[in-house]
Amino acid sequence: MSSFLSKQLPMAVAFFAGFVMIVAFFSGNAFISWFSQQQLKWITIVGGFALLLGVASITRVSLAHVRQRKTNWPYKVVLLAFLTVSSVFAIFQGTEQGTVYDWLFQNMNAPMMSTMFSMLAFFIASAAYRAFRARTLEATILLITATIVMLGRVPLGRAIFSYLPQVTDWIMNYPNLSVQRGIIIGAALGAASMSLRIILGIERTYLGRS
Repeated sequence: MSSFLSKQLPMAVAFFAGFVMIVAFFSGNAFISWFSQQQLKWITIVGGFALLLGVASITRVSLAHVRQRKTNWPYKVVLLAFLTVSSVFAIFQGTEQGTVYDWLFQNMNAPMMSTMFSMLAFFIASAAYRAFRARTLEATILLITATIVMLGRVPLGRAIFSYLPQVTDWIMNYPNLSVQRGIIIGAALGAASMSLRIILGIERTYLGRS
């Protein structure tokens, strides 16, 4: 019975849910389309409970760090305090503009997110420096193309060569776009392959096992 609940039942639910979505997409049947929409609503509901489970999990892990005085445990205290205060005010006061939750989000959460995104610029610059080293023919082409695109996006590039913005637009609209489409097609095929593996029960990592 335990094996059925932990293995066979989740696989059957995954197969049924995926099969319904595939049939609804290709058949166009009104009832199946309606049923798939209801299924999506249930997925949203289950996702909400999963989010609640995630909050409980991070709270449990953070409390364990604080009790055991592990490395950087004061940051866990800050996390728990912010999580508790924001949750309480969001539940009892709402999240509209002017509420305590909105103030916390605008003055604490938003600046932290901006800081994290601003730090990405330094990592991108470091990766670009390593990628643009002209050691091979491909790296040289990448370096020249990147230089043209960057100069074509700033007034300095227009001052150097008046047609540089048009050259940049051509690079972005043709060679770059074709590569983007190839990447998107590859990602779509990968997603379809993974979906079929899950539906057919070949991929079982979501069950907590390989």
